[in-house]
Amino acid sequence: MNTTKLGMRFQGKVAIVTASTQGIGFSIAERLGLEGASVVISSRKQQNVDVAADKLRAKGIEVLAVVCHVSNAQHRKNLIDKTLQKYGKIDVVVSNAAVNPSVDPILQTQDSIIDKMWEINVKSTILLLKDAAPHLPKGSSVVLISSIAGYNPPRTMAMYGVTKTAVLGLTKALASEMAPNTRVNCVVPGFVPTHFTAFFSTNDAIREDLEGKTLIRRLGTTEDMAAATAFLASDDASYITGENVVVSGGMPSRL
Repeated sequence: MNTTKLGMRFQGKVAIVTASTQGIGFSIAERLGLEGASVVISSRKQQNVDVAADKLRAKGIEVLAVVCHVSNAQHRKNLIDKTLQKYGKIDVVVSNAAVNPSVDPILQTQDSIIDKMWEINVKSTILLLKDAAPHLPKGSSVVLISSIAGYNPPRTMAMYGVTKTAVLGLTKALASEMAPNTRVNCVVPGFVPTHFTAFFSTNDAIREDLEGKTLIRRLGTTEDMAAATAFLASDDASYITGENVVVSGGMPSRL
């Protein structure tokens, strides 16, 4: 990441980012940290949070690394408690955790898989914010991460797309509920090559087809998503709430 032009919009701020040891989540934590935030990173495995924390600290970022499986109530509570114990406050929450364990059509998807997708992709965000909300001060910010698949769920990731549609609505509902003290917005990524999207980004034919659907003629980067998230979380966006911001290089989403 080119840091020469970064400001310090998060100096003195504390930001929690879930699922933040790789991919988009890691880049978001990195961007917030490089702009001055103390970042609290989390994922399901101790080794992953330790490795990610070392990478961030090597760049001079203040980091607290916590194991957190977002579907586990005790893990969520522990994430909030440890943040408050170390830093005494929470200014920003970025909910990034998601799973897509099935490419089956919706009506052929196992009940347990449907439950898991709702649990991780939608419900965990609600429950995490239940724990965090009492500690969010005036001027705080929440950023949810959806997907362009939420606007027009493709056949190969239909149920995942539907859960991401729910996140778009959740953004609107939470923005109303948490106003005026906390702003709630959502970043809607287009296709970004990560481990999560390896099936699409490593297949040359699929990748070229996806690139052709963008106006900019390239797929997104994790840094693109981090930049949009940092903007929405910052005071630069102090008059923006309840918005779903598509970051897709012009890939069709909605009018």
